[in-house]
Parts: sequence; C-alpha cells; structure tokens
Amino acid sequence: MELVCFQGNDKQNWAQLNAVINRGEWDNVLVIKDKNSEAFPLNEKGNFIEIDSNKPLLELKKEIMERTSKLLSKDFEVALSIASGTGKEHMALISALLSVPVGIRLVAFTKKGVEFIN
Repeated sequence: MELVCFQGNDKQNWAQLNAVINRGEWDNVLVIKDKNSEAFPLNEKGNFIEIDSNKPLLELKKEIMERTSKLLSKDFEVALSIASGTGKEHMALISALLSVPVGIRLVAFTKKGVEFIN
C-alpha cells in the first residue's frame, strides 16, 4: 500500500509523520508539503511534492491532484496521514485523492504502532 501524508509548518506534529513513514510497510511514500516548509529526511521510497498552500482551495486541490496522480500506482486505495497541516490543506488533499480517484484509509502512529483508524 502507498502512503500519502501532508507535512505542514507545524513542527510539533512531524514526529507523528516520521513514525508513520518509517515504521509502516509502504510500497511508496508521497509527502505533500508547503513550498516554505523544511523537508525532513525520507527513505528511498519517499518523494516530496511541494505545493503553494497560499493558493485558493480549488487551485490547491487541482495542483495536488495533477501532481499526485502521476506518482501514485493504480491501486484502489492509499493510506493517508493528515496529522500535520491545516484544515484547508487537508480538504484540498482529500478532495484531490478522491478525484484521482483512489480510496483513502486514515492512518496514525499509536502506542501499538502504525494503525488504520477507519
């Protein structure tokens, strides 16, 4: 399964992202991040997609959809972490993924490890 996650400017949530990325068994990892956000290290299966979070919501959705659809395999669903970022960024990302179209399964790192929460 592929992992898609959003990395916002809220550094206090980056540990959650890092744990999901590095402790899950993913075929591919896509980290969507604001162009002004620092990047953290990714393993060889990871790719960053830089976007401009200052764009209006529908333009942001379109940008994410165009950029992610080229990098996702043709699986029916992806794991999705929205532990970092803003509501606007999350809405754009979720809407873009559903428009690709792929299903989404929310994922988080808990005391038990990487778990799907839906």
